[in-house]
Amino acid sequence: MNTVTLIGICASVFTAVSLIPQLIKVLKEKEAGDVSLLMLLALFVGLGLWVYYGILKDDIIIIASNSFSFIINALLAFFAVKYKKK
Repeated sequence: MNTVTLIGICASVFTAVSLIPQLIKVLKEKEAGDVSLLMLLALFVGLGLWVYYGILKDDIIIIASNSFSFIINALLAFFAVKYKKK
């Protein structure tokens, strides 16, 4: 494995797990007033485009990490809507 691939894998892992602490916080507190739904929407679009780009480039690292991020983002969005104060 070359250095460029290793850097790409590391970047993908850190990006993919970046929203996990926010998701855990929302689940623990059952409150999501500080979560921006507009930010989550922008992330959905960006992650969807990254997955599509990975498919076009046939790059499993891009596809896998951004698909994982998309799932975490979807979970966060679901719970943010569920726990938003009305």
